[in-house]
Amino acid sequence: MKKVGLLCGREYAFPPAFIARVNEIGKKDGVTAEFVKLGGTKMNEPAEYSIIVDRISHEVEYYRGYLKHAVLQGTYVINNPFWWTADDKYFNYSVAAKLGIAIPKTVLLPQKGYPSNVDITSESLHNLKYPIDWDGLLDYVGRPAILKPFSGGGWKHVYKVNNKEELWAAYDQTSPVCMTLQEFIDFDRYVRCFTFGKTDITPVHYDPKERKYLVEHDYLSPELTQRVVKDAQTINQALGYEMNTIEFAVKGDVPYAIDFLNPAPDFERDRITDYYFELVLDKMSRLVIDRALNGAPSNSWPRWEEMLGIGAAGGFTGAPKAAAQSAGAQSATAHVKAVVPDAKAR
Repeated sequence: MKKVGLLCGREYAFPPAFIARVNEIGKKDGVTAEFVKLGGTKMNEPAEYSIIVDRISHEVEYYRGYLKHAVLQGTYVINNPFWWTADDKYFNYSVAAKLGIAIPKTVLLPQKGYPSNVDITSESLHNLKYPIDWDGLLDYVGRPAILKPFSGGGWKHVYKVNNKEELWAAYDQTSPVCMTLQEFIDFDRYVRCFTFGKTDITPVHYDPKERKYLVEHDYLSPELTQRVVKDAQTINQALGYEMNTIEFAVKGDVPYAIDFLNPAPDFERDRITDYYFELVLDKMSRLVIDRALNGAPSNSWPRWEEMLGIGAAGGFTGAPKAAAQSAGAQSATAHVKAVVPDAKAR
């Protein structure tokens, strides 16, 4: 028997429907689903779940700590709690740009202020340049620009600024959040992709002004759809996310990836439409059943190091053995490539 656990917060439509659907279609394979229940976690406590779908640990630290322990005990967690803890949007932009995806020009900014319970003084910040060259930063990203958090979501602290004075006024409201300044893409189409298991991508017409999903299957041309899907797959494989939404602002024929750190995307029926709710429900249920039966722990880790040629996948955790094995495999592959032509020549 394989058990799927759901960890969630203030959601009302998706959780009960998801649990019922997994129990319905997973029955023949011995897969069941239920809400995770926690009340203090002992070290070395055995894993109760084969799979946990996490939709709330970014807001509840105890849940995040429990999920890391669950991974240690053999549970497959969607999404990986270690990487989710480490990740941020600015790093995402940098990785995606190196992978050839169109990304708006972006600057990471020093924080305006710091939490009142943290002992930060001017002496703590002697590594920061002062004053900041605001005109130079705006010249780099262009005007207008978007000021938004380097991590987080929910459209909080997002500002469109047209000049330095507007930037200052918005920036002064952002303490203690770390912000990015980003090129504004004057898009003519906007797409939000539901993603399942890294490669199963559903592009959706999305209105960011009304924050509304629209059911319009021919919204993008076949060629543009193909590129959006390919870019979304590349992003998810690099970052390891198996439940995510990825947003593209399309200008002309270029889809700019502008937001793709959404590891607990909105799945509520009244916001994503009945059509996409049923699609999400079916795809998420089948994903977790597949992972319960066939998932390998390595599937949930990011691959950006490997894809960028830096080292072995997951090497950021400091795994010298894995790095050595990867180097050995690359050396062996190079040797094979070197000797095969000679063999054919003979």
